[in-house]
Amino acid sequence: MTTEQQKKPDGVTLIRDLSDSSGYWGSTYTLTPMTDVHVICDAPLGCFNLLGTACVDYTDSIPHIENLTPTAITETDVTVHGTAGITLKAVQGVEREITHGLKQIIVVSTAESEQIGSDHTDMLAKHAPGTRFYYSASLEEDEWQGRDRALKWLWAEFGAPGTLVAPTPGTVNIIGPTYGCFNAGADLHELKRLVQGAGGTINLIYPYQSLLRDTPRLAEAAVNIVLHKEYGSGLCADLGRPWLAAPFGIQDTTAFITRLGDLLGTHAQAEAFLAEEKRTTLQPVWDLWRGPQGDWLGSMAVGIVAGRGYADGLRRYLGDELGMPIAFCAGRPAMPGEPDNLAVREIIHKGAPPVLFGSVNEQIYLAEAETRGTNFIAAANPGAFVRRALGTPFVGYSGTVWILQEIVNGFYNTLAGFLPVETERSKRQAAQEGPAGRYAWSPEASLLLQRAVDQAPYVARISASRELRLAVEQLAKARDLKAIGPDLVTEALGTLTR
Repeated sequence: MTTEQQKKPDGVTLIRDLSDSSGYWGSTYTLTPMTDVHVICDAPLGCFNLLGTACVDYTDSIPHIENLTPTAITETDVTVHGTAGITLKAVQGVEREITHGLKQIIVVSTAESEQIGSDHTDMLAKHAPGTRFYYSASLEEDEWQGRDRALKWLWAEFGAPGTLVAPTPGTVNIIGPTYGCFNAGADLHELKRLVQGAGGTINLIYPYQSLLRDTPRLAEAAVNIVLHKEYGSGLCADLGRPWLAAPFGIQDTTAFITRLGDLLGTHAQAEAFLAEEKRTTLQPVWDLWRGPQGDWLGSMAVGIVAGRGYADGLRRYLGDELGMPIAFCAGRPAMPGEPDNLAVREIIHKGAPPVLFGSVNEQIYLAEAETRGTNFIAAANPGAFVRRALGTPFVGYSGTVWILQEIVNGFYNTLAGFLPVETERSKRQAAQEGPAGRYAWSPEASLLLQRAVDQAPYVARISASRELRLAVEQLAKARDLKAIGPDLVTEALGTLTR
């Protein structure tokens, strides 16, 4: 697994806040979307529950993965009998329960089975011919590597490697949507719309909306498109066709449609589609840019923590195209020079940006810092973020509209939380304090207060000014003072920050 580590003075390494799951999770989530596959995870029962029921319910909104079964290894199996027998029993049990057509059974290794060196390839070949064993490299690879290698393995084992097939003109494979990937449904929906608008015809959506027996058909497409930048390029290289990555932002999407039209021989249709998209889908971006929102977009800093494709795409769209300052950007898997989880936590604790894209880790850091005035937008797992609706894309032209809309609405929502409204509490406080404006502030005291206000998030400064001034004047009232100097301001602000 990918981990974030911290060295303590005594030399002990601490692991904090995992960002990715393992190669076992990635490969299993790649195999199980195909309904003519049944995966047997060579694992203790607990590993199956977390992978097959809990996490996919919180993210993909799937109650459980129906074609996933554990071998349910016990200590006795490991120390006395060995795990081959219980694995074969699990295979035979699945064979008896399969009633709706033929299914390919695949036994997948886990961290636990890899630790004890279980490799059931020979046993399965002898006692369960046709059943395959897949080594997931759970201890060595993260989920992105796991998905990439599983896709290559599927093509090598069940496709038609080495077979030359003339591609069908105008056809496209979309490679990559699997279980456990943030927002895959909406992004896939937008990508299909772009392909069809550019004149392409979908051949396969692999593996998310395909069957295992469709695998040889991957060779029939003229162009391949990778939905997630983190994985899928390995399979594209093996297929030997031109391939593109799903686009983010206006410029990338325009270049993507133009290039796809050239590759498919549908250039005229792609150009007509671009012209229509500028008049329709992209109109809200232009309207928001010309509206009052355009005045503050250039001053609202953005923090980004997300998968590699989202991180790079959001940085280009928000930073390069919309001109929003990028406070920090951390992709998963991380690139050299990007902050890890510990560094991101420290940044947020020192001062969170007004807009933050991230996972549940970043939500926790915001809560730890008791941050107000930050608009958090879910952009990555882990986290309980259900994304089954098709109208929340990050990719393509529709993605540019949805992202900007979320930022603007989040800004308005955050601003509403700082409105200087007259509450029942403030009424009682005003009645106790009597007439306002009876304190004489020295210029030095006013300057100290303004500096403190400037440290607050931009949208919170009106509220912060009122709250800090009130705290100083309450201290002046308690000491029966009529004039406020810099020493009193320093003391009052110090009390608030303790």
